[in-house]
Amino acid sequence: MAASAKTLKCEGLKTIEDDWTIVLQKRTNQKRKFPKLKTSKQQQQQTEWAPTDLETTPEKELQLMHKIQISIQKLEKSEFFITFLDQIHTPEASHHFNNFTQSKHKLKMVIYGIGSIESFESPRLQLSLAILMKRNLDWIGEMEIFDPIISLTESKVMEELGCRVLSVNEQGRREAVDPILFFMPHCEVELYDNLLKTNWRHDLLNKIILLGNSFEKYEHHRLVSKNRDLDDSRKHLLAIRPFTKEFEIHTVSDDYFRAFHGSSWHFFSVDSDTDLQLTC
Repeated sequence: MAASAKTLKCEGLKTIEDDWTIVLQKRTNQKRKFPKLKTSKQQQQQTEWAPTDLETTPEKELQLMHKIQISIQKLEKSEFFITFLDQIHTPEASHHFNNFTQSKHKLKMVIYGIGSIESFESPRLQLSLAILMKRNLDWIGEMEIFDPIISLTESKVMEELGCRVLSVNEQGRREAVDPILFFMPHCEVELYDNLLKTNWRHDLLNKIILLGNSFEKYEHHRLVSKNRDLDDSRKHLLAIRPFTKEFEIHTVSDDYFRAFHGSSWHFFSVDSDTDLQLTC
């Protein structure tokens, strides 16, 4: 799959580093079992959260809602969004989506790391895409959203748009007891790794659809880099790669490059006797 040469960035978050490498592990024919992972109590705890920016007025909320509505209308009419929907319905991609959408229960969408929709256009476009997905795809149900930088104004507007703002910082550690679509545009790599580590069983991983940074690009950066100091923060991400089907999102035009470049759909297919070796 074609990979963008540009660096992935998140508004207000870290840049994906260029200096990391990969170690390939030999695979055996023996029946394998998942290793038990030790998680500290501190890692397991979820931190209660509330907006720190409590300054809001009806005028501010109305102004932000107006910005979002403009963003939604712009995106809905764009070639990017038409291409985005078309890709979901291609024979190759629809096969993977059908594994989730045949159920009578709708998929919850969990949105992490959206950024400040009040300050930046890219987060507004990303939220607009999530809202348009719910409007156009009948298999998407409740929407939950979290970013620690969300203000009270943003929280109120998001709630009005149909998103439930979480009151805890899960740090990406949501267990996929039921099938879930995770929408994680341009998040830090640790957030993806936390999500995978929490669901490090075949029956949980197979219930996840992830729309976020390309895992293929993370692996490519590791292959071409000589610095392995960062491997520990992405070891689950790299270990899942052989069991991942990835479809790159086509940005189509420069208008949507900043908000969606380097993003992909990810589907995981792990057999019950598979051991995902952590090689880092």
